[in-house]
Amino acid sequence: MASVHESLYFNPMLTNGVVHANVFGVRDWVTPHKMALLVLLSELGRAGSQLGLLERRRLNRLLLPLLQGPDMSLSRLRKAIEECCPHLASSVHIRLKLMAEGELKDMEQFFDDLSDSFSGTEPEVHKTSVVGLFLRHMILAYNKLSFSQVYKLYTALQQYFQKDEKKDGADENEMELTNPEELDGKMEKEELDGPLREEEIACSGPLSQKQAEYFLSQQASLLKNDETKALAPASLQKELNNLLKFNPDFAEAHYLSYLNSLRVQDVFSSTHSLLHYFDRLILTGAESKSNGDEGYGRSLRYAALNLAALHCRFGHYQQAELALQEAIRIAQESNDHVCLQHCLSWLYILEQKIFDSCVLLEHSVNKSLHFGLPYLASLGIQSLVQQRAFAGKAANKLMDALKDSDLLHWKHSLSELIDISIAQKTAIWRLYGRSTMALQQAQTLLSMNSLEAVNVGVQQNNTESFAVVLCHLAELHAEQGYFAAASEILKHLKERFPPNSQHAQLWMLFDQKIQFERAMNDGKYHVADSLVAGITALNSIEGVYRKAIVLKAQNQMSEAHKLLQKLLIHCQKIKNTEMVIRVLLSIAELYWRSSCHTIALPVLLQALALAREYSLQYLASETVLNLAFSQLILGIPEQALNILHMAIEPVLAHGAVLDKGCAMFLVAKCQVASAASYTPQKKMEALESAILNLNEAKTYFAKVDCKEQLRDVLYFQARLFHTLGKTQERNKCAMLFRQLHQELPAHGVPLINAFK
Repeated sequence: MASVHESLYFNPMLTNGVVHANVFGVRDWVTPHKMALLVLLSELGRAGSQLGLLERRRLNRLLLPLLQGPDMSLSRLRKAIEECCPHLASSVHIRLKLMAEGELKDMEQFFDDLSDSFSGTEPEVHKTSVVGLFLRHMILAYNKLSFSQVYKLYTALQQYFQKDEKKDGADENEMELTNPEELDGKMEKEELDGPLREEEIACSGPLSQKQAEYFLSQQASLLKNDETKALAPASLQKELNNLLKFNPDFAEAHYLSYLNSLRVQDVFSSTHSLLHYFDRLILTGAESKSNGDEGYGRSLRYAALNLAALHCRFGHYQQAELALQEAIRIAQESNDHVCLQHCLSWLYILEQKIFDSCVLLEHSVNKSLHFGLPYLASLGIQSLVQQRAFAGKAANKLMDALKDSDLLHWKHSLSELIDISIAQKTAIWRLYGRSTMALQQAQTLLSMNSLEAVNVGVQQNNTESFAVVLCHLAELHAEQGYFAAASEILKHLKERFPPNSQHAQLWMLFDQKIQFERAMNDGKYHVADSLVAGITALNSIEGVYRKAIVLKAQNQMSEAHKLLQKLLIHCQKIKNTEMVIRVLLSIAELYWRSSCHTIALPVLLQALALAREYSLQYLASETVLNLAFSQLILGIPEQALNILHMAIEPVLAHGAVLDKGCAMFLVAKCQVASAASYTPQKKMEALESAILNLNEAKTYFAKVDCKEQLRDVLYFQARLFHTLGKTQERNKCAMLFRQLHQELPAHGVPLINAFK
């Protein structure tokens, strides 16, 4: 992050005990907290060899965040030192007490003695070290203070120490009134907290330049890598407003405010902060210093480009197009090819909302490679693969393209794009219905370590890619009946991506969908109907589709048919082929339930043609199962059995447990229907085989707690056992059927007229 404008630090003032040095060129000032750190460094030098290796190592690790971070209370500082070296914490406290309760000359003498640290042939502190630079900054800042400022600093030190003494007295009284076990638990919780808690970061006055730079870079890094560790949006905005109050021209603070507003989807504040960032960047001359005469124009064109990206993110495509045209015009005038390539990428994104065109994208990838922009080239390849996946290209060709993209990632150590590529592969395999391959890719991403260096304790890879992969993983587990595992994954997602984070909508949608499927399996249609509103708010197309499914389950056929027809027209318009096929299958099922079996066949054939054209293998297999069911109803079970062998293998290999159960149930129905024309001996064998398939279907349905399907299987098994003369097995199935039948409502629909 660029250096902060130094005009913030030139005005002498006293704000809540913070003395500001009126020194041009000095980027720091003396505060009571920094005096406590100076005492710590002095005592550390005195201790010398008395400190053990482990204690010295802990103190060295503690010093850097203390020197760079914002001021904290004395009690918090003492606690941090005590965790490393209790003896040194006591020495620091005594030294500060003598200084605060003594006279002003004691503080004067302390600063005079600090210069001795650099004297001698082997000084305690090297001048160019981190500690040495800090000491020199403090000595210089103190020497430039006027007498009145020195007195104010001394008064602030006394207040700083007295506040700690009062807090200690209050804590002692609380200890006498508090249960010792509760107190131990409270202390253990406090020890687990990091050295800089949210309430400690809140500054009582303006931060110094170094503290501001550290604060902004730390929060920006946390927003990127682990949003849960960053300050809450309201708290972070409060701190940024505090910084901007003392220096409105602080460009970097405006940009962090822009990122913070994006977290909560605040379009007005984010636009306001983004415009202020580029305004301040131009006013301070930071761009002109680094880029010569081109700095001013560069800021303008990238301001327009960022504004276009912001409008595109919030769905304001017309405003985004106008801003993008402005950016292109300025970039062309300045002959800035890099900016033009970014503009070309965003132009593709905007035009994609209107019509599908690979020309712009292919041109962007080629130009990005030509100008040495691997990040932009890789993103273009990812977008191209995604578009061609929706267009039905073969999976092997898409994976070859992603392999070429991965070579770019590893060559340039583009960690974030490696994650995006693996998440893309997971989604593609899910689209094509290969759940096993999708699971493998998801596990690959989760087991990878990030290439980016982040602080200890910060969750790595808290990005959209990981949110997408974890959501797919939760859905895959739910489809296989592992609802407890799916709940654990969703719980982890909620902790990793809180509801106010930018990627929370992903797990919210998947959570609602999993709950919906469970409610439908349990026959709790009123619960499923209540979840439709939540799904619609997150994804309108999914919400309408789920509403139609609920209406269909409640035998409201005409309402369901109207809804599905509207959804079909909309999905065909936006070219959502996957949803078009699912809607066609649901419409075909409505025709079955209405005894219009012949009308369902053209609908199923249309769905099958689309599924094969777009290489959606799993949906094609599901459509073939529906065709087999239609043939069973039309009285040609032998033909139904023949085509079942074509489709059942992908379903058993990659399908959800419910689909596996439905497939095996259908096989059993076809076997029983075909056995009518067999010889008695062969018929008995066919019925025995059907019972085995029903047992397998029953296992699948029990795994997902699908009671309606279990009831149908038990009824069918009881009839078969009765035909075979197995009275005991028949009675057992009949008893289980009666229990489920009393528990579930009857729909008045013949058993044979439902595939699922």
